[in-house]
Amino acid sequence: MTTPELTLGWLRLGGKGRVSDGAGASRRGTLAIPPRARGPLADVLAVVLSALDVWLAMPDEVAVQWKIQASAQDDPSLPHSIALSAVACLALLARRRFPFTTLLVIVPGFLIGWAQLAAMIALWTLARRKLLGWQTVAGAALVAISRFLMWPLDEFVALSWREHALDVMWSLVVAGLPVALGLLAAARQELDARYTELKRSKEREQRLHAIAVREQERTRLAREMHDGVSHQVTLIAMQAGALKVAAPDEPTEQSADTIRQLSLQTLSELREMVGLLRTNAQQAENGCQLDPGTLDELAQNADVEVALHVQELPEHLPPEVSAAAYRTVQEALTNVYKHAPGANADVHVRVEQDVLLVEVLNGAPENPPDSLPSGGYGLAGLAERAEQLGGSFHAAATDDGGFGVRVSYPLQPAPAPSA
Repeated sequence: MTTPELTLGWLRLGGKGRVSDGAGASRRGTLAIPPRARGPLADVLAVVLSALDVWLAMPDEVAVQWKIQASAQDDPSLPHSIALSAVACLALLARRRFPFTTLLVIVPGFLIGWAQLAAMIALWTLARRKLLGWQTVAGAALVAISRFLMWPLDEFVALSWREHALDVMWSLVVAGLPVALGLLAAARQELDARYTELKRSKEREQRLHAIAVREQERTRLAREMHDGVSHQVTLIAMQAGALKVAAPDEPTEQSADTIRQLSLQTLSELREMVGLLRTNAQQAENGCQLDPGTLDELAQNADVEVALHVQELPEHLPPEVSAAAYRTVQEALTNVYKHAPGANADVHVRVEQDVLLVEVLNGAPENPPDSLPSGGYGLAGLAERAEQLGGSFHAAATDDGGFGVRVSYPLQPAPAPSA
């Protein structure tokens, strides 16, 4: 049997127990709570704990006076204190949507009543949502003042300086502890998000690296087979042909002809294999072609706000130009996500005088960039690709603090150098 596990911010209630799987074996686990129900359950738990805190903090004589004097109304402040404390506890139900407003509603119940735990929970929520913003600082100051002051004020004035000094210390603890825990929870949440993104980025780069290594190996094998093995087999075929012509007898002539035929067959098979290797090496590259559909897919998967400005493109772009333009947009958007968090990107693709122009601009980053892994060769690879196709590449910072990448590819690219 297991006990449910509830989470109230940093406070986790519940326990692990033995649960049985379908095969009858027991294992340790916790009773899962649907994600949509966790928030409301945590809010209800916060209200219950805060109400319990008010009840325990309320002096015994107050309860007696409330029963005796409620009808006579001899002490008008007593029902106000109880009512404000109750309102403070119930206000925690809105702490997720309106953290600062909730704290403002709770402060009177803490100052005049006994809603200290409710104020601490509201301040923790505010610190977690707003970090060290002005609302958190103001909320901490209100909580500290509410803890330091005593209602009614004539009793506060009558306290000794030692009691005032002790109240100051407790005020700092009551206000500082929720802020510290809230900031810690926010830091942990951000750390988890960055770790997840770092893991995804690392897996993505590992896949791309594996693909690149595999394609490089295929290209190397194709080049070695073309330049080395094919050359040697060609020489064998030529020597066999010469031997056939100058053969001194018929058996030698037949053997030379057999060697020549086998050499020619081997050359044909080598050509097919080299073509297959080179086709596989270029298959992934040629599969990523530039068109409105692929651009929309890049924009949707870029994790940044992208505005596409694509003019009408020719029906048949050269495959190498189309693939290069696609990679340019992909790499530029990846760099925006890595190095300019929060910035918007504008992608311009158009044709001018038999030249395909690709331009990706982004504004200044709104947040400091994350330390995501980067090989540092993306822009260099784009520049090298543009040069191989007879185009131009330019990348530089813009006047508004952003960055721009501009690449041009001729629609009739220069032939690539042979391997």
